[in-house]
Amino acid sequence: AVQTPRGYDDALWRLLCDQIGIAALSIPERFGGAGAGPLETHLVLEELGRTLTPSPLLGSGVLAAQLLLTLDDDAANARLLPGIADGRSVASVCWAGSDGRWSTDTATVVASSDGTLHGSTHYVLDGDLADVLLVVALDGNALALYEVDPTMPGVQRNHTPTMDLTRRLAAVTFDRTPGRRLGTSDAKSALARVLDVVTVAQSAEQVGAMSRCLELTVDYAKTRIQFGRPIGSFQALKHRMADLHVRVEAARSASYAAVDGTIESAAAATYCAETFFTVAAESIQLHGGIAITWEHDAHLYFKRAQAGTQLFGQPSDHLARLESAVGL
Repeated sequence: AVQTPRGYDDALWRLLCDQIGIAALSIPERFGGAGAGPLETHLVLEELGRTLTPSPLLGSGVLAAQLLLTLDDDAANARLLPGIADGRSVASVCWAGSDGRWSTDTATVVASSDGTLHGSTHYVLDGDLADVLLVVALDGNALALYEVDPTMPGVQRNHTPTMDLTRRLAAVTFDRTPGRRLGTSDAKSALARVLDVVTVAQSAEQVGAMSRCLELTVDYAKTRIQFGRPIGSFQALKHRMADLHVRVEAARSASYAAVDGTIESAAAATYCAETFFTVAAESIQLHGGIAITWEHDAHLYFKRAQAGTQLFGQPSDHLARLESAVGL
């Protein structure tokens, strides 16, 4: 699927949207959605994470949809959300700068007094394929969200090859591009809220991926023979895999607690990102040489884990948010 022009299996995406309605889960019924909650989307993301399934769900069905809902612009929601909900429209949020910061204080795109946009954004999920671009821009002294038709003059979109082949990213540049401002108030609070939502959503993917990664490692340890016995029978390796199991279950608890709002999203984002990286790195070590070949998926989990520590902010950024939230 990652080698297709869109970077994901469009037939599978259509099946998931038409028969299961995954893109519609957290969108209210009045906007064409299923009216479910974040927990249902969380469950789906965990399962997609297990198989590293490439799809627009995180970028379009979660980030873009929740940003629109949080901004509370009913006219824009009525116009854009039904297409996002049925999966026939993919929306991308143009937010981060070249430094990878998803700032809620400033933006790398500036809106002129005539409503045209200037600047560049990076790490845009499915940005080169999207039907709708939602652009975070600095409008005077305030942050605002603009809707941009990607076919408008001045829009340049470039697919950005990354280490993680299962996540499609793009760089998007605007040069005197007409945009439609959404909402009337400063978008800062909406951006802060949606950053919490999307980091928790990504933690669900990470929990699913780390769980499957550990399962593959345990299965391999049961069948790989060394010195006349399965390597999983050696006590030192048993201890390593047992420790990983404890960390995976702790990460799962943190991720679901963040959905319920019983812990800060930043805590889940930090712990899940670091745990996934640890599990994936240990998986490489326990598999040996085959883990870094195309014959096995271990390297794909490692690449997703590494890339995930940068998407939506590094663990240090989330720790800073956590410290601010608890008043440190």
